[in-house]
Amino acid sequence: MSAEEQSTASKNIVTIEEAGPCKKKVSIEIPEETIINITDEQYRSLREDALVPGFRKGRAPRRLLEKRFGKETSEQVKLKLIADATDSAIKDNELNTLGEPNVEFEKVEMPAEGPLKFDFEVEVRPEFDLPKLEGIPLNKPKVEVTDEQVNREIEKLRKYSGVWTPRKAGAVQPDDQIISDIVLKAEDVEEEEKLNNIEVYVRPTGFVAAVPVEKLDELLVGAKAGDTKQTTVDVPKTYFKENYRGKKVDISITVKDIKWLKPAPLDTDFLTRLGVKDEKELREKTHEALQNRLEMQLRTEMTEQIYQYLLDNTDFDLPLDIVARQAHTVLQRQYVNLMTQGLSREQIDQQMDPLKASSDERAKEQLKTFFIMDKVAEKLEIEVSDEELNGHIAQLAIQQGQRPERMREQMVREGTLAQFRLEVQQSKCIAKLLESAKITEISGKKEIKKKKTTANKSAKKATGDEKKQPKKRKTKTNK
Repeated sequence: MSAEEQSTASKNIVTIEEAGPCKKKVSIEIPEETIINITDEQYRSLREDALVPGFRKGRAPRRLLEKRFGKETSEQVKLKLIADATDSAIKDNELNTLGEPNVEFEKVEMPAEGPLKFDFEVEVRPEFDLPKLEGIPLNKPKVEVTDEQVNREIEKLRKYSGVWTPRKAGAVQPDDQIISDIVLKAEDVEEEEKLNNIEVYVRPTGFVAAVPVEKLDELLVGAKAGDTKQTTVDVPKTYFKENYRGKKVDISITVKDIKWLKPAPLDTDFLTRLGVKDEKELREKTHEALQNRLEMQLRTEMTEQIYQYLLDNTDFDLPLDIVARQAHTVLQRQYVNLMTQGLSREQIDQQMDPLKASSDERAKEQLKTFFIMDKVAEKLEIEVSDEELNGHIAQLAIQQGQRPERMREQMVREGTLAQFRLEVQQSKCIAKLLESAKITEISGKKEIKKKKTTANKSAKKATGDEKKQPKKRKTKTNK
C-alpha cells in the first residue's frame, strides 16, 4: 500500500511506501519550477558577495557566475532542495521517525531539465494499539512476616558483626573460611602462579584467588589442616581477567587454617551498635523493615505483571538492526536502574558483564517495552517536569552520599539524564496503572528476597541517549 501526498507549500510530490517493519520508503519529486526558483535565489545571493575581476561587487553577470561557480552552486542548490524537501515530507506526513533519514546525497543527480527525483528510507516508531489499561488483572500473594523470618534476619545481623574464629578441631564445614596456599597453572602458560596465605570461602560458587570455581564447597568440605585439594576449571570466555579467560586452569589448594564465623552475642554492645535499647525493640524494628521490604517486593512483582500483560497483549515487529543499534543504550538504561537501587559503582560494574551478554530476544523485548510504555505515557498524559526530575536526583544523591548538582552533572556528562527522566516517567505510569488495576489476593508462602542486584523488568526498555533519542514529530501541516 502506498500513500501519495502533495504539499501545497512546496508542490513536491511525495509518495510513501512500506519498506518493512518500522521502515518507510519516501519518494520525492521536486518540480522544475522549484529548482529554477531556488537556483535563481542562490545566484542572486552569490552576486551580492562574489568578487569577479572587471566587475564591481554585485554587478557580475549571471553567465560569468555560472562559469566560475556553477558546479559549487549546483551542489549547494541540490543539498538545499533535498534537505528542505526531506524535512517537509516527514513533517507534512507526520512520520514519527527514529533518528535521521538515510538520504544518499552523493547519488542524487541534478537534472539538466525537468524535476529532481530521489528517495530514501526512514525508520519510524512502530504502529500498534494498546490493550485496555484500566482494570489490569494482577495477583498479589497474601503474606505476612513471621517470627521465623525475624529470627533469621537477626541471625544475619549477628553474623555481619561476627568474628572469624579458628576451628581448633575437626574438618572444613560449609561457609567456613580457610587460609591456604594456592598454586594455579593455566594452560599454555609455562610457569605456575604460587600464592600464600590466601583467604578462600567455602561456598557453592566461590573464588580461589582470582579464578571462579563451581561446587567449591563439595571440593573443600571435610578437608583438614594440611590436606591438599586439587581441581581443574574451565574459565568462561567472557571472564574479566585476560590471563585466565577461556582457559583450563589447574588449581591446588593446601589448607593451613580453618575458621568459622562466630556470630556476635546478643548483648548490650551489639544492641547499642544497632541503635536499639533491648531485644524487643530490635525485633520490632526488624519486623518493620522486613514488612517494608516485602511490600516493595510485592510491588515489584506486580509491576512485572503489568509489563508482561502489556507485552502479551501488544503485537508489533521490530527489525533486528534497530534492536542491535539500541543495545548500547539498553545497557545505559540498566546501569541507571542499578544506580537507583543504591548500589555502589563497584557493585554496578560487577553486574554489567552478565547484562552485556543478554540475548537478542531479550534486547528485542526491552525495546518493545520501551515503545509500549512511551505510548502508555502519552495516552495517560504523564510527563516529568524539571522540578520533579531534580527532586528524584536529589533523593538518589542522598542515597549515594553525593551533592545533587554534582550527580546531575555526572548524568549529563555520561549521557544518562534522558534515561533517568524516562525511568521516573515510567514509574509514574506504573503507579497510575496500579491505581486502577484489578488486584486479586492469593494465598501462598513467600520468602522475602534480598534487594535485587540485577536489572529488573522495569529497566528493560531501550531509548536513545540525550542526542540520539527517537524523535517524536507531531507537526501539523496543511496537506
